[in-house]
Amino acid sequence: MNFLAHLYLSGTDEQIQLGNFIADSVKGKSYLNFPEKVLQGILLHRSIDNFTDNHRIVEITKKRLRGSFHKYAPVISDIYYDHFLAKYWHEFSEIKLENYASDFYEVLNKNKDILPERTLQMMPHLIKGNWLVSYRSVEGIHRVLSGMSRRTSFVSNMENAAEELNANYKLYEQEFRLFFPELIAHAKAISLTLENG
Repeated sequence: MNFLAHLYLSGTDEQIQLGNFIADSVKGKSYLNFPEKVLQGILLHRSIDNFTDNHRIVEITKKRLRGSFHKYAPVISDIYYDHFLAKYWHEFSEIKLENYASDFYEVLNKNKDILPERTLQMMPHLIKGNWLVSYRSVEGIHRVLSGMSRRTSFVSNMENAAEELNANYKLYEQEFRLFFPELIAHAKAISLTLENG
């Protein structure tokens, strides 16, 4: 899953959200250097990724994408799923997406002292482009994926992924709706396990 889903699945604790958000920038056992709740967020992120990467429904999504996007299929799949979460946000949260995003940007600003360098470099782009809200439209997805395509070392074709989303929109939406409730249940169970030590 991508940024929005990881944040949503963190619940309401800001430190767990923070850990979940920075997890991709925290390698190996260096997570042990972070405060307890941030550490929980990092471990939650890793569990969410593992569950997602090995799920039968997500594999169907990735298989459809592999022909055109090869090794970038999992990245695109994650962003598609974030698109549907953003689009149907009102079904999952009582907080407006714009307010939720704005609140989280504040969390980042308050905690700059513990953010990894990679997160600090990305942060201005995330906030200026309001990525969390921009996922809601296919145009926003196109901007995000085109930006990622420009930054990859190899030919990724990610700039064409919005066209693929439009071409098979109902299929991707159906897969998201089948998968996401299972991911929510998994994240809740892992969160309880982490909280109880």
